[in-house]
Amino acid sequence: MKGRNSFYIVVITVVATLGGLLFGYDTAVISGADKSIQAFLIEGLGLNSLAHGATISSALIGCIFGGGISGLLASKLGRKKTLLLAALLFFVSALGSGNPEFLFFTKGEPTMGLLYMFNFYRVIGGIGVGLASAVSPMYIGEIAPADIRGRLVALNQFAIIFGMLVVYFVNWGIASGQSLEWINSIGWRRMFISEAIPAGLFGVLLFFVPETPRYLALKNQDDKALSILTKINGAEHAKLIFNDIKQSVEHHSGKLFSYGKLVIIIGILLSVFQQFVGINVALYYAPRIFESMGAAKDASLMQTVVMGLVNVVFTVVAILTVDKWGRKPLLMVGSIGMAVGMFAIGALSFMEVIGIGTLIFIIVYTASFMMSWGPICWVLISELFPNKIRGKAVAVAVAAQWAANYFISSTYPAMMEFSGGLTYSFYGLMSVLSFIFVWKLVPETKGKTLEEMEYLWKK
Repeated sequence: MKGRNSFYIVVITVVATLGGLLFGYDTAVISGADKSIQAFLIEGLGLNSLAHGATISSALIGCIFGGGISGLLASKLGRKKTLLLAALLFFVSALGSGNPEFLFFTKGEPTMGLLYMFNFYRVIGGIGVGLASAVSPMYIGEIAPADIRGRLVALNQFAIIFGMLVVYFVNWGIASGQSLEWINSIGWRRMFISEAIPAGLFGVLLFFVPETPRYLALKNQDDKALSILTKINGAEHAKLIFNDIKQSVEHHSGKLFSYGKLVIIIGILLSVFQQFVGINVALYYAPRIFESMGAAKDASLMQTVVMGLVNVVFTVVAILTVDKWGRKPLLMVGSIGMAVGMFAIGALSFMEVIGIGTLIFIIVYTASFMMSWGPICWVLISELFPNKIRGKAVAVAVAAQWAANYFISSTYPAMMEFSGGLTYSFYGLMSVLSFIFVWKLVPETKGKTLEEMEYLWKK
């Protein structure tokens, strides 16, 4: 488009997606350190599997809290300063989780106080994840021109998956060729501390990107807002967009339900379905799933790497198609693919058939999610809500997402003990319901400006 500064848009987007990369990095770094934490802190203190589970998932508590306060902070401090705070929390969590003895405890001596301190640092990192998961896509959505907004916000999901992939290799590199004793005393610490590098880079680069023009308009900083819009879109288009933004922020109270309840319900259900289809079970428990289906330990880890590559490839498919096909078609096709994958895995589980077929259907399921609900849910959450309520509404949706994530992840082991076939069939049923939900309730947002979405909800 004439006057558009594409290079500037890409640079800003890449900086913002570092929040997504850290989201993926922080949630996956625990996978490499899990057994060392168990040996050093849990078994070292004679604690049970309940304490182990609570310690490994403690960051999720921070995620729910961070998601919940993201709207308040994004509205009060601004989108950019909230991301700076997230970067600081990631940095502190990385150093603290790797050296929880700092100042108060003797290094290498497991105590209950040390366990609490480790969990404290993990919760701090979780708050950073909660903030970044809400505000990174919001920031990109508010900066991006309407016709390319979908693929730019979808890049954030790519960054999350890429962050997970990077940390798998970092953990492997740290542990490679080392004794178990070294990994259990030093290696796991380096895994956590490694996160300080991308966290520090994220914090520094954020000083060089602007605040979003929508937030500046909300705060009546009109000259700054128009200047940034001009730099992104060119002078002619900037004035038209600016006038639309000012109209949208001047005629509404900004209360959460001031556009009705439906828009909030749709945001929450998008988040809940994204988790209830069972994706984090597939991501968190992949090696265990493959082992339980008869794969040897090394083979199960190889199959997990295969899934990681599938995640990346099909997230790229979503990025390339979201602004051509639209959000609804991708979500509906993804729901069908996920339902086929999960119902097939459920049927194979009932028949106790284990083999390459199971792997194929897990790949069908994961590929379907990664080209649809993975990135597109974040795209819609960043663009569904009108300007005046976006901060609050995104916070509600993201908090619901982390709560649903925690519920699904924590109930999976008990559900599997009861019946593997029924467990996977439940996720298949959720995939079918997600299709009906999108078909009946979710509006198409392709090509619409964020201000045009406001007129839709006014109707």
